[in-house]
Amino acid sequence: MPLNRRTFLERSAAAGAGVAVAGAIAAPAQAHGGHARPRPRKRYSFTVMGTTDLHGNVFNWDYFTDKEFDDKAHNDVGLAKISTLVDQVRKEKGRRNTLLIDAGDTIQGTQLSYYYAKVDPITARRGPVHPMAQAMNAIGYDAAALGNHEFNYGIPVLRKFEEQCDFPLLGANALDAKTLRPAFAPYSMHRLRTPHGKDVRVAVLGLTNPGIAIWDKANVSGKMVFPGLEEQAAKWGPKLRSMGADVVVVSAHSGSSGTSSYGDQLPHVENAAGLVAEQVPGIDAILVGHAHTEIPEYRVRNKETGKDVVLSEPLKWGQRLTLFDFDLVWEKGRWTVEKVGAQVLNSNTVAEDPEITGLLGDEHRKVVAYVNQIIGTSTAAMTTADAPWKDEPIIDLINVVQTETVKAALAGGAHASLPVLSQASCFSRTARIPAGQVSIKDAAGLYPFENTLEARLMTGAQLKDYLEFSARYYVQTAAGAPVDTAKLTNADGVPDYNYDAVSGLTYDIDIAKPAGSRIVNLSFEGGPLDPAARFVLAVNNYRASGGGAFPHVAGAQQLWANSDEIRNTIIQWVQAKGTVDPALFASVDWKLTRDGVPVF
Repeated sequence: MPLNRRTFLERSAAAGAGVAVAGAIAAPAQAHGGHARPRPRKRYSFTVMGTTDLHGNVFNWDYFTDKEFDDKAHNDVGLAKISTLVDQVRKEKGRRNTLLIDAGDTIQGTQLSYYYAKVDPITARRGPVHPMAQAMNAIGYDAAALGNHEFNYGIPVLRKFEEQCDFPLLGANALDAKTLRPAFAPYSMHRLRTPHGKDVRVAVLGLTNPGIAIWDKANVSGKMVFPGLEEQAAKWGPKLRSMGADVVVVSAHSGSSGTSSYGDQLPHVENAAGLVAEQVPGIDAILVGHAHTEIPEYRVRNKETGKDVVLSEPLKWGQRLTLFDFDLVWEKGRWTVEKVGAQVLNSNTVAEDPEITGLLGDEHRKVVAYVNQIIGTSTAAMTTADAPWKDEPIIDLINVVQTETVKAALAGGAHASLPVLSQASCFSRTARIPAGQVSIKDAAGLYPFENTLEARLMTGAQLKDYLEFSARYYVQTAAGAPVDTAKLTNADGVPDYNYDAVSGLTYDIDIAKPAGSRIVNLSFEGGPLDPAARFVLAVNNYRASGGGAFPHVAGAQQLWANSDEIRNTIIQWVQAKGTVDPALFASVDWKLTRDGVPVF
């Protein structure tokens, strides 16, 4: 795979004097007592702004509900809001004293980004320019790291997006599988002009997530490999310093915790930004991504140098903008970082930039019309409001679609006689299917991720382990103790998307028992589950590839895999049926109990 034409790109801020800063050269002092006062040292300050996990958000809009975005904390989303914040910072600091970077996961996540990857694809002959490229170009990004979701739509879509961006996409650990050379620009170099005639050279090193090799195996296998972040940072850090970088900033699509969500499926750590800071000398700051958490400022002591590395992660979807403020001093013929601090700005404090909303108004209206297309009707309203603790018909809908799809795929084959089970999660607690007309946005809202469907061969014993692992999601609650649903789930931080309900079996989850021994009365077709019996599990590719670290499934034999998103499969199923009738598929297969007594 050829290197990107912007590899080793050196970008220079526009020529001109920067803002006046403390410590500018003063006139020589009069001699006093035969001695002149020493000149004040030259100083310069600049700011690196950062976003991450934008996930296709330009407007403060939720395409799944077709209304302005809002959450309990009243956060706002989108690049139009970020643009306003960026303008404010540039006015305060001086445009020439700022850089703007991103830490990845840019082109997947909303129906806006889906539309221009699949419905009106940017890869088509004379196709459109991706809305995220248009917005980021207009705002004036200087560089962006690759995220794992950049690969969801395949390498051709990513390459076209890269071509449409006026800034480089960086990935020092995204290597060509054959040559083991960087498949994207590893870094970019930027010159900041100071009032002292001595430019500051800022290197931005991009690192992406090694989990891409698992999560998007179908798109990257045999084409790209993704070594660990620490290894590649250690390789490139000294090179950037030897090339004259005064400041090294890492943009890493990797969380800071040092953990992995997929167990030991890869020899590399998923959330390695903190390890990079600790182990690799010569890094001044790291813009963190991937974990969808807010970290205004986090300091990690480097083991070799003893110096602090400043990390910051702005909240996803354009809800926050990170500011790294650098203070430099000129000494011994070079610029040295004297101090670094970080903070985040909240995008709900500003209005959307009318330049950005106006630029992409037509694209927005097209997508709104698309998601409101009617594809069928429903005989009853269904909602996910109680789905985290009850077997609800709306989750059964996902499972019946997956079960029927896998059965049809395996028909006539060697495994056609095996029973098909299905796993599904409550991805959103606000998803709903209304009574009456059902639109694309209603069906798509059940499955906001671009997961695809697989069939894996599992035994009864393995499925029991799988369910026990899933049931750790509940907080242990003694029999007779009050039950507060607001505190019942997400034990030890397990997210909703890592709790699976499995259809085709019946079972109770005894939340009075400790995790690991909660599954009781596990049965299949009215009898106890045979540990040796074989089943087909309809499972999404994230889970099948080790996402969530569920036992057995990643190593289970793959019987079939689909390239179409489960979301689209649901939409097509509703269109084919015409009418969604929960009475035909809904059943209570699992329930929460305590010492045999149902919780609800």
